[in-house]
Amino acid sequence: MTTHHEIFPSPETVHWGVFNAAIPPVLEISSGDTVTLHAVSGGADIMPNEADGFEILPEHPVIHEKVPRGPSGHIMTGPVAVKGARAGDMLEIRITDVQLRQNWGWNRIRALAGTLPEDFPETRLTHIKLDKDNMVAKLPWGVDLPLAPFFGVMGVAPPREWGEISSVIPRAHGGNLDNKELGAGATLFLPVFVDGGLFSAGDGHAVQGDGEVNGTAIETCLSGTFEIILHRNAAPTMPRAETTEHYITTGIDPVLDNAAKQALREMIGLIQEKANLSKEDAYMLCSLAADLRISQTVNVHKGVHVMLKKSALHG
Repeated sequence: MTTHHEIFPSPETVHWGVFNAAIPPVLEISSGDTVTLHAVSGGADIMPNEADGFEILPEHPVIHEKVPRGPSGHIMTGPVAVKGARAGDMLEIRITDVQLRQNWGWNRIRALAGTLPEDFPETRLTHIKLDKDNMVAKLPWGVDLPLAPFFGVMGVAPPREWGEISSVIPRAHGGNLDNKELGAGATLFLPVFVDGGLFSAGDGHAVQGDGEVNGTAIETCLSGTFEIILHRNAAPTMPRAETTEHYITTGIDPVLDNAAKQALREMIGLIQEKANLSKEDAYMLCSLAADLRISQTVNVHKGVHVMLKKSALHG
């Protein structure tokens, strides 16, 4: 019998800006259980004026006051341990639901950062109203932009020998993947490096384009519900994902070309596993039917994902 759990963000249930295998779990669950993680997004420097009609979650300023800020702005809820998980296993993270928690988000162009640092020497912060009923963002120039919320950061604890690492850079443990395909209905597959796996999520995005080119999406506070299933001795080398229609593989590297090569090699390997095709046939299928997309160009290590329709592989 499976159980549903729920974690609200508080100074005791979040970690800010880092992943570290030494962070103790705030909850232990069994394989097959579901957990709803409520999250907040952003430091005190991005908060709007409540008098202007923006909802401020009561726990948000408390976390600002009591939780030491790490090297990035990501505030993650967790970690969640899965009973029996150990290095070499895989966690299947079924993202069953993602919901907005507030009526606003923010986007920041940070001076000398993003994909075009030389073109934007000044910082600009924009607060954007979110219509939760109609699921649109009210852009400043009068356009309603449809929302597609997802968590930019979803990851497990890294290997202990890595120590404390910034949440900015995505790696084999997942983390700051910023892949807009990972919304409700998608499934993320992550390798386990330490006992329990230790899954966390944060960096809520109301909507984001491929690339996240200025460094931020519409950042906001989200709630996500995850069904987490443990698979023994099945760890992928890099994060993988599925939607109802696609297989997705990931490449991460400081050099975009290298990230593309890694994502493509991962897809070739996945095709061989799923359909027993030769390496050459899998490569050919990728050239005919796979789409190579840029997840983000702003997290120090660039992200590329390859998407292949399941129908192209299985008919």
